[in-house]
Amino acid sequence: MGNRLSKIYTRTGDQGSTGLGDGTRVPKENPRVEAYGTVDEANSAIGVVLATDGLAPGIRECLTRIQHDLFDLGGELCIPGHRMMSAAQIERLERELDAFNADLPPLQEFILPGGGPAAAACHLARAVCRRAERRCWSLARTEDVAPDALKYLNRLSDLLFVVARVLARQAQGGDVVWRRARE
Repeated sequence: MGNRLSKIYTRTGDQGSTGLGDGTRVPKENPRVEAYGTVDEANSAIGVVLATDGLAPGIRECLTRIQHDLFDLGGELCIPGHRMMSAAQIERLERELDAFNADLPPLQEFILPGGGPAAAACHLARAVCRRAERRCWSLARTEDVAPDALKYLNRLSDLLFVVARVLARQAQGGDVVWRRARE
């Protein structure tokens, strides 16, 4: 692959528009831009998890594959009608989710985001992923969005929740359990 980005700034967005992958210019607040921009945020949040120390190799490999998937998803969303996500990616997430969840105790209570730096970062990535899913559903109300893209984000937020639980267990032995405030 040659130099794809020979110049980082183009000045073409200085007036509030941006180019989609097919060359169409749209406002920067366009629902499609919001959708793929929030997918990019989720990918970046997963990068923060990956930057923490002490991640088990299985978690590191899983999250790195997910980052590649999210880049594909962003590309799919950036080019109307383009498809890159597949049912196989969703099935892989489900298998990984089931494997990570197998050794966790059943949830008895709601849990709070926390449980050590890696677990807290993973909870943040989960929340950003949920926002990306909402943005994609907003886009799907007016434009074509492949069902696999929407399903992928839904499974991903579930997987990130489970991985956060695994990380909390590694860091401090278990989840941070929510206790209802008593006045």
